[in-house]
Amino acid sequence: MRHVDEYRDGEAARALLAAIARASHRRWTLMEICGGQTHNLLRSGIDRLVGETVELVHGPGCPVCVTPLEQIDRALAIARRPEVIFTSFGDMLRVPGSTTDLLAVKAAGGDVRIVYSPLDAVKLAERHPDRQVVFFAIGFETTAPANAMAAWQAARLGLENFSLLVSHVLVPPAMEAILGSPHCRVEGFLAAGHVCAVMGYREYEPLAERYRIPITITGFEPVDLLRGILFTVTALEQGRVGVENAYARAVTRDGNTRAQDLVASVFAPCDRKWRGIGEIPGSGLALRPEYAAFDAETRFDVGGIAAEESPLCQAGRILQGLCRPDECAAFGHDCTPDRPLGAPMVSSEGACAAYYLYGRS
Repeated sequence: MRHVDEYRDGEAARALLAAIARASHRRWTLMEICGGQTHNLLRSGIDRLVGETVELVHGPGCPVCVTPLEQIDRALAIARRPEVIFTSFGDMLRVPGSTTDLLAVKAAGGDVRIVYSPLDAVKLAERHPDRQVVFFAIGFETTAPANAMAAWQAARLGLENFSLLVSHVLVPPAMEAILGSPHCRVEGFLAAGHVCAVMGYREYEPLAERYRIPITITGFEPVDLLRGILFTVTALEQGRVGVENAYARAVTRDGNTRAQDLVASVFAPCDRKWRGIGEIPGSGLALRPEYAAFDAETRFDVGGIAAEESPLCQAGRILQGLCRPDECAAFGHDCTPDRPLGAPMVSSEGACAAYYLYGRS
């Protein structure tokens, strides 16, 4: 349990809380990017413990939450087809589309399967040459290498019955969209350690300089998160901008260059729509022309599907840090985990789910 228990140590956490209180001479607004960090901040009560000196707002760091509604509807349309085995990670099955979700399609007889790796879907395609196997490829830079490997492996094996429904998004363009908004109130960022373990943090440095803010690369355990808050608050109090790495045991400035090379060989940057936010230029990944044969959106002709968000759902404002989940009028009433209006209420990394689960209302 090394690198786990020591980062949940109560004495270390109390010392960091005291250091944050000493460092702060005003209340600062920080945004954590990752939905996993959001859940750990609320689970451990850090949001309340630092509440007098830091306001924590929650960013668009849940890939399930930011997958646009029409992309869920495209997945549903493909999954209903009798010749298709539709595969996905389990966290996508209850995400609502316009009228239903993948779990309901499965219950109605659709062949929807949970896999633990996109390479499991490649193996399914090998075992079922008479079926079309589709993998729902969502996520940030963390899942892009494995999805790129699936496309690369399918090409190497010559599989004509395997494809990816791609909805990859990138963190830095989303941060820039938030910082460039006239409504932005974020004064510092806690950046997601697992994204930076893959990509490094070079691409955050121009953002920090351009918008004159501190960005701290942060882990996920309570002590990690408190160290990230302390680094960021200290930088703000001292008027420093730039990127600091508080997660050096997993992150280097250059990241995993072999994974980056694989992703770049299979995917290319593209404009991408984010659920509740809208289109952000250069914020997504799409299959390169040499891998276009593995594009499920084209293969099943579902690109024309469009959808309208519920007017009651405030997911877009929540994902931009403009309001908290409990400030949404639908929270806990018209929108619950059993009857969700949007993905943030059902995703295991969703901010609304965290507020509901940990009683922040």
